Amino acid sequence: MVVKEDGHMVTARQEPRLVLVSITLENNYLTLEAPEMDPVVLPIKLPSSNKIYDCRLFGLDIKGRDCGDEIAQWFTNYLKTQPYRLVQFETSMKGRTTKKLYPSESYLQNYEVAYPDCSPIHMISEASLEDLNTRLKKKVKMEYFRPNIMVSGCEAFEEDTWDELLIGDVEMKKVLSCPRCVLTTVDPDTGIIDRKEPLETLKSYRLCDPSVKNLYQSSPLFGMYFSVEKIGSLRVGDPVYRMLD
Repeated sequence: MVVKEDGHMVTARQEPRLVLVSITLENNYLTLEAPEMDPVVLPIKLPSSNKIYDCRLFGLDIKGRDCGDEIAQWFTNYLKTQPYRLVQFETSMKGRTTKKLYPSESYLQNYEVAYPDCSPIHMISEASLEDLNTRLKKKVKMEYFRPNIMVSGCEAFEEDTWDELLIGDVEMKKVLSCPRCVLTTVDPDTGIIDRKEPLETLKSYRLCDPSVKNLYQSSPLFGMYFSVEKIGSLRVGDPVYRMLD
């Protein structure tokens, strides 16, 4: 997670050009690349002498181990607005709990999440994107929405109805719909923020049911959040099974 020097999170909402940073993993090293920047290499295992920061993420406290001066300078030079640091979440650290994320939604399953908005899995079907693109003057690609699982072969917005899934040997359970914000208007190819589309079009037909307005407010819904109930492996091309009682 990129943070300011005081530990507050920074995302592409504040720094849209963050979407142009690419990361590859090889032999326990991350290589980060960005336009007009030399690549920088970072070990996954950080020295235990690196400082642990107290961070703030959507108003909640969470810790992160500093990734060092070289990568901090790299992000600072790339974004050119203020000094930044990069922190890493370690498995021994305490995640943000469902109770803190959604204090009013007592029915939700208990889990902890590190730095993602509210769950580790964000799923969208290709059909839902195709449906949206029939309504847009300028079509958008899936990267505007950044799911980490994309599903093909179903109806548009069918993923809204899935409660429990099995992919590979990973079991997942629905958490909530994904409320969309201004980040969906950042062009993933240019890093330029538009602040209008596709968000305005989504608002025209994907607002929540009035019964859950206290949860989603005026954010349109596009994609679903899932929690991992049974850890395992999944691969591109795996079939998606809906689990029934």
